[in-house]
Amino acid sequence: MMNKLKRSSAEMVAEAKAKIEEIETVDLIAMANDPDVVIVDIRDIRERQRSGYIPGSVHAPRGMVEFWIDPESPYFKDIFAEDKKFVFHCASGWRSALTVATLQDMGFEAAHLREGFTSWEKQNGPIEFPEKKN
Repeated sequence: MMNKLKRSSAEMVAEAKAKIEEIETVDLIAMANDPDVVIVDIRDIRERQRSGYIPGSVHAPRGMVEFWIDPESPYFKDIFAEDKKFVFHCASGWRSALTVATLQDMGFEAAHLREGFTSWEKQNGPIEFPEKKN
C-alpha cells in the first residue's frame, strides 16, 4: 500500500520560502566578507568535499542545525549565540528553505541563499576546497 502524502516536499518548500527571508546570490557574494554575516552550509560533508564551499562558511549538517542553535541543547554551538546575520545555504535552496523556516519557528532569525550553492558557483562566487588528506 502506497502512502498518500498530505503535502509534497515541493509544497513544503514553497510554504517555507513564502515566510522567510531569501537572499539572492549576487547580494550574498557582496556580503561574503562582512564580519557581521555568518554563512552556514548545511550540505552533507561529501558535497562540501566534492564541490567546495564558500570561504569562511560554517558547516552545520542539516540533521544537527536545530540542536546547534538551541542554547538548551547539549549540542549547542557558541557561534549561533553571536549577534550576527545568519544566512543558510544548501545546494539548490530547498533544504535551506525548510531549515530556516523551522529555525524561525524556534525563534531564531536567519535567512537563506535562494538558489543555493549551485547558483553561487554559476555566478563565480569564491570557492575553497578542503585540503586532501594523504
